[in-house]
Amino acid sequence: MRKGVFALFAASAALLTAADVPRPSPDLVVHLNGGGKATVGQYRGKVVAVCFILTTCPHCQKTIGFLIKAQNDYGPRGFQVLASAIQGGAEQAVPGFIQEFHPTFPVGFNDVRTAMDYMQHPPFLNPHMPLLAFVDRQGVIRAQHEGDDPKFFSDDLEQNIRKQVEELLKPAAGSKGAAKKAVPKKQS
Repeated sequence: MRKGVFALFAASAALLTAADVPRPSPDLVVHLNGGGKATVGQYRGKVVAVCFILTTCPHCQKTIGFLIKAQNDYGPRGFQVLASAIQGGAEQAVPGFIQEFHPTFPVGFNDVRTAMDYMQHPPFLNPHMPLLAFVDRQGVIRAQHEGDDPKFFSDDLEQNIRKQVEELLKPAAGSKGAAKKAVPKKQS
């Protein structure tokens, strides 16, 4: 009996924590120091990685390092990273973070609630940082990962990020630049 109750509870918890993927990306506004803003929508037509971080979190810092490499390598092909610190005092922490890590993409700040809403994360559960979402060129969130995802945030994190970016950068079937399917010639 107890096993059945536990299994039901575990299944219910999994359903409560599952985000809808794919889903349209809300036009997240990331506040930048100095009063500027960056939005996911301004990068429409590009593949976007949205990364919510804590500036002092070692896993977040490691992920940002890999995202800097990916931005440098894939940026010319249409990839854009947008990062947002969400801890208390993030606005004050972001300038030091930028100075230390020299990201090649916008890093700003939001409140935790904005990040949880964007990621469809249940408000009653603490998130495991970082939170990372991948948005395709049409503005659809195609994948998202939380810091405790052992398959994505593993020793192969850099390769997992690259694989996700490369998959989303591939031309869509039938789109301009996609490989043309061979059409057999008619026999006369």
